[in-house]
Amino acid sequence: MKFTIQRDIFLTQLNDTLKAISPRTTLPILTGIKLEVLDNKIILTGSDSEVSIEITIPAEINQEEVLTVEEKGSIVLPGKFFVEIIKKLPESTVSISTDDHFHALIKSGKSEFNVSGLDPDQYPLLPQVSEQSVITLPIKVLKNIIRQTNFAVSTSETRPVLTGVNWLIQDGILSCTATDSHRLALRKLPLENSTIDQINVIIPGKALAELNKIIDDTDETIDIFFAQNQALFKVGNINFISRLLEGNYPDTSRLFPDSAETSVNVQNGEFYHAIDRASLLAREGGNNVIKLSADQNAVELSSTSPEIGTVKEGVKVNAFTGEGLKISFNSKYMMDALKAIDDEQVRVEFFGTMRPFIIKPEEDDNVVQLILPIRTY
Repeated sequence: MKFTIQRDIFLTQLNDTLKAISPRTTLPILTGIKLEVLDNKIILTGSDSEVSIEITIPAEINQEEVLTVEEKGSIVLPGKFFVEIIKKLPESTVSISTDDHFHALIKSGKSEFNVSGLDPDQYPLLPQVSEQSVITLPIKVLKNIIRQTNFAVSTSETRPVLTGVNWLIQDGILSCTATDSHRLALRKLPLENSTIDQINVIIPGKALAELNKIIDDTDETIDIFFAQNQALFKVGNINFISRLLEGNYPDTSRLFPDSAETSVNVQNGEFYHAIDRASLLAREGGNNVIKLSADQNAVELSSTSPEIGTVKEGVKVNAFTGEGLKISFNSKYMMDALKAIDDEQVRVEFFGTMRPFIIKPEEDDNVVQLILPIRTY
């Protein structure tokens, strides 16, 4: 094969492909990036068998020629090393050619690298995902869903299903749920462009985090397809394939009681910054615990560090119903939950001092954050 390509465009796409590659793979060929050169495009592939990324670079982008193909072919080149070479080349274009023994000659200006590659026929085939049933979402909405849920997945492998986000489609509504058993994030979305009536899958949190890094925050839409154990996200020139987690996600619907004993409306930013300040001492205490007491007049936050001292913060109450209460919580969990809510006003609903409490926008039930209290009182 032989081609010449604009180096900056090539490097951007290589870096995105590299995000699917893990150095801990059991298959040595998966540490490489597969290049497949066709008449008028290059297809780059990276995979760790959990996540696969396939990116197509066309000959023209915005009516400008960025790629010239002289000879078709394919090769697998060592991923990180190859990307480092391309990054450090001196000129704005790079030419790559290969011989029958899978050696690649990389030239740019007066720089010349000879790199040993591998037989592309030995590279595993990507999973096939049917494109018959589809969900189409605006990219901004998908990125928001990931931001509002993915932080709550578990980092412990003791319950693998909790390391992913549960995507459930029922009655035209997509519900995305993440929990590490100490907190829970739920985002609901009525679906308009979907040919999928019902689905219940678990997408790994790590895969969603990588997808979020790769897709640009544009006004485009993204198509999402599901197979038995794979999900395909398709946008522009990118195909992102993730393995789905096996197992049954716990039924979390029973965690949301019908009526709250106590409900407090506060300003999101003021509440967040008060917790942030109180958490300075909570972190020093080593447990991130903040105590909250609420009544009709005010919400008071307090924290103590035996070595440093105490802190008290008052937060203005915009609305209050029910009985006064005292409760303790993890400051990091609470701040993560408030960051996931875009609205200026939030409602905190309590169902008793030792039952999970929820935080949601004042006028919207489609974003719900649930936190388990800590027993201190």
